[in-house]
Parts: sequence; C-alpha cells; structure tokens
Amino acid sequence: MIKRNKCIANIKAGYLFPEIAKRRREFAAAHPEAKIISLGVGNTTEPILPHIDKGLTEGAKRLGTVEGYLGYTDEGFLELRERISKVFYQGKFAPDEVFISDGAKCDIGRLQLLFGAGTKVAVQDPSYPVYVDGSVLIGAANGWTGTGYEGIAYLPCTAENNYFPDLSKLPSDSIFYFCSPNNPTGAVANRVQLTELVKAAKEKGTVIIFDAAYAEYVRDPNLPKSIFEIEGARECAIEVNSFSKPAGFTGVRLGWTIVPKELKYAGGESVNADWARICGTIFNGASNIAQWGALAALDDEGVKEMKELCDFYLGSAKLIREAVQSLGIACVGGDNSPYIWARFPGRDSWEVFAEILEKCQVVTTPGSGFGPAGQSFIRFSAFGHRADIEEACRRLARLKG
Repeated sequence: MIKRNKCIANIKAGYLFPEIAKRRREFAAAHPEAKIISLGVGNTTEPILPHIDKGLTEGAKRLGTVEGYLGYTDEGFLELRERISKVFYQGKFAPDEVFISDGAKCDIGRLQLLFGAGTKVAVQDPSYPVYVDGSVLIGAANGWTGTGYEGIAYLPCTAENNYFPDLSKLPSDSIFYFCSPNNPTGAVANRVQLTELVKAAKEKGTVIIFDAAYAEYVRDPNLPKSIFEIEGARECAIEVNSFSKPAGFTGVRLGWTIVPKELKYAGGESVNADWARICGTIFNGASNIAQWGALAALDDEGVKEMKELCDFYLGSAKLIREAVQSLGIACVGGDNSPYIWARFPGRDSWEVFAEILEKCQVVTTPGSGFGPAGQSFIRFSAFGHRADIEEACRRLARLKG
C-alpha cells in the first residue's frame, strides 16, 4: 500500500476554524439553552445587495439561452479583467496581468504550487493560517516545533513594533506573505512602511505575496489599498484580492490575482507566464455566474453597494471596539478593518476563548491560532447581524471583574 504524503503528516491535525466550530458544538450540546453568538469566523452574514444580486441572477438566466450560454472561461471574462484594472488600479494592468479566480484563499494555495517546495517562506506573525499551512502542505516547511513550523520565518508584528515586521529579519530569495489590512490584527500598513517593504524585497530578491482581501474597508485616504501604489512593487510583488468581503461573495466565490509582467525569476524567466501555465493546467476558470455578478459589482451602482456593505460591517466593528475598550482591554483594528485584535496579557488565548464562551456565550478566535505572536490575543470579527453584534457587546460586560 502507498505511504501517506509526509507533507500532510507534518501539518497539525486541526485547522483553526474547524477546531473553533468543534468547541462551539460541544458547548452548545452541554448548554442547550444558550443562545450563542459568533464573532469568530470572518464569514459575511448580510444579503448580497440588489444591484449586484441582479447581476448574478441575470447571469444565471443567460445560461438557459443559446445566445447567452458559455462554457469554460479559463482566463476569466476579458471585460471583467479590464474593469478590475480600471476600478482598483487606475487601468495600470493589462488584462493578461489580471487572473480571475474562485477566491483569494484558493489562489494563495495555487501560488504555493507556483514557487514549489524549495522556496524559503516568511510570514507576518500573526497571520492568516493558510499561508503557513499551505507552505507545509507543499513541502516548503517541515513539522510543528511546538511554537511554529520548522522552515518558516516568522516575523513578529506586535504592539511594540506598531504591527509592522523587522525587515532585517526577512530571508533573502524567499516569498513573504503580507496582508494589509491585516487578518487577524486589523492593522493597516502605511505608505512609508510599504515603501520600506518594497525596498527590502528588491534588495533581498524576495517576492511579496500581498493579500489585499480587506482593502475596501480602508477609510483613511492616506493609507494604501494596494501594494502597487508603491513605486517598484511591480518588480517584486503579486497581489491577491477577493469579492468575498466587499460584495458578500464568500459563498459565491470569486477573486483575482495580479501578476505583473515585470516580475521575473533570478534567471530572468517570467513569473506571469508560469502563473498562466499553472492556472491553465489545474483550473478551468471561475463560475460564469459569479463573473457576471462581479461585473455588476464594478459598475457605478455596484461600487456604491460594496461601499455600503463595508460601511455596515465597519459600523459593527466600531461597536465591538468600543465595548472591548470600555472594559479596559487594549485593542487595535475596527476602524479600517472588520477585525478587532484584543490583548489579554499573560493569558493563554484558548483559555480566554473558553472564558468568553462560558460567560458571554460569544464565540471569538484565539490569537494563538494565527501564529506564536498571537498568544494572549483574541480576534473579534464584525461579520454578523447588527442585532447580534449589539447583544454580544452587551454580554461582553460580563467579563468585568
């Protein structure tokens, strides 16, 4: 019989969010009377707004006609690629630099395949778990050491360094996963910081994988939404983005990745060409229905609806942040991000998770699940119905004393 893939054997058994769901189920079974509210997983809850929804439904109807039917669209609709470039990047990217996908998380997984097992990997710490877990699954990192995975360079982002890493620790000739606005901390890198990041990446031969999935939540006009607002980024960065959080497409599934033609390997080969080859080999393109919905999201009315939806969740984030701060708990995020990162000094994150669940019947996310530097932190998510958010904020008062 064949042996188990050693890369899968290296990964910890439980992915963070299924483990949270398991603990929630166990608590609910033991406390059937409890009305549990989730401020944990970053899953949108509000209906897709009417104009964007109409794009989806009319797109589905087209498939029932001879004139409107489409099969594979491997590269994505040309019009959608052009519109993404226009709306988000001032038209600075050609359609063949914009790759339509079934979501940012899926593309991050495929990017692991692009660079392969022999590439050094660095991540912000804390960071979205798929950066690390995907690296282990592809063989770019080894087993769990008790605090992290062997072969991953963890660059701490804490209150002490303003949630921006010490770039002198960035490995040469590596890929570096960087998320802004950050999941889980909610911190947003400013223009000076991103300029330093691009400079360091170019000096060290590092490729930045810039996760901009929460960019549409940025309300401060002085904060960059894209790494490509920084001069020189086209030569050292790939940007991944998604319609999940701004348009409510978490279940619809649609995203995109920007791979500039200026980005080259050490030998001068094109990263863009390799990414096109990988996508054409293992991916048959995003749902046509989802792409029609995205086209609606990127016209004037759709952009307005996306802003309305993000503003709604930011309003909820503000309520959570105020509730947490009223307890004397230090936190960041919740202003240009839907996440609030709260600190419980000296305490184990899972212990705090259990206390909040027991006392408040509120589900959160333990910070340690995002990396070693997340220990003693809790992430609150603003994705929830407003009435539930308000009730959860009232319940958090039970943590006093």
